[in-house]
Amino acid sequence: MKKIISVLVLFLLIFQGTEAQDLISAKALTGIMKDKNVKIVSVRKASDYAKVHIEGAVNIDLKKMYKPGAVKSVLKSSSEIATYLGQHGISNKNKIVIYGTGSGKSSGRLYWILKYLGCKDVKILNGHLKAWRTVRGKVTKIKPKVTPTKFTAVPVASYYASTAYVKKNLNNSKVIIVDNRSSDEYTGLTGETVKKGHISGAIHLDYAKVMNLPAQTLKSKAELTKIFNAAGITKNKEIILYCETSVRSGIVFLALKSVLGYPKVRIYDGAIYEWTAKGNSLVK
Repeated sequence: MKKIISVLVLFLLIFQGTEAQDLISAKALTGIMKDKNVKIVSVRKASDYAKVHIEGAVNIDLKKMYKPGAVKSVLKSSSEIATYLGQHGISNKNKIVIYGTGSGKSSGRLYWILKYLGCKDVKILNGHLKAWRTVRGKVTKIKPKVTPTKFTAVPVASYYASTAYVKKNLNNSKVIIVDNRSSDEYTGLTGETVKKGHISGAIHLDYAKVMNLPAQTLKSKAELTKIFNAAGITKNKEIILYCETSVRSGIVFLALKSVLGYPKVRIYDGAIYEWTAKGNSLVK
């Protein structure tokens, strides 16, 4: 009987770990804070970070990773981003824990960038600063001392989609293109003239549907399974995610890849801004 109970406990632990592989609870984070290889990264506004942040956390400005110009949020070269991260004491060998405002947008964006650059151990703090406060985690206004390090980027091509790749797969029955903006943006009711509507054939799934708000946590595996199945976003297809500037799609990428185990998921970097800038039209 004891052996059966032990096996069941082990199964539950394995299952729970698999279900939320790249999410970490506030309580679990308190248990690894003393690990020198753990790097906590805030993607909140610099002004908010200055007021209060998790003790030891460094602040990363996502905009520093983007190319200048009219096409918003397109990533700089992997070497440029690697240099920026290294300057902030972040290595690709660290155990990285990200937290943001709680909407999932900024934290999801950095999560995808790090995974795309080849980081193996990246997690998002489930519930963000709100959850951290519930376990009385230490917060401060003091910036930690940062020792620059080397970040070695090894881009994972299968996580990335270019404009050419999206165009090539518009009529591919094995590929599903998913728009993660609001329904009004998708249908063309809101947005700038050049951004009204969606890429032809794209399925709509608002990124906010994967989040529990205002709890600021990701929905459960069972809930996510229902949401994606109902939308026709199935595991047997390759999924290309996009939004306005690739920011909102990051948390959806985590839900599909880490929680649900979808084998083929990409994000179209540059998204609607780049799509229209290169002369491609949208439909309503």
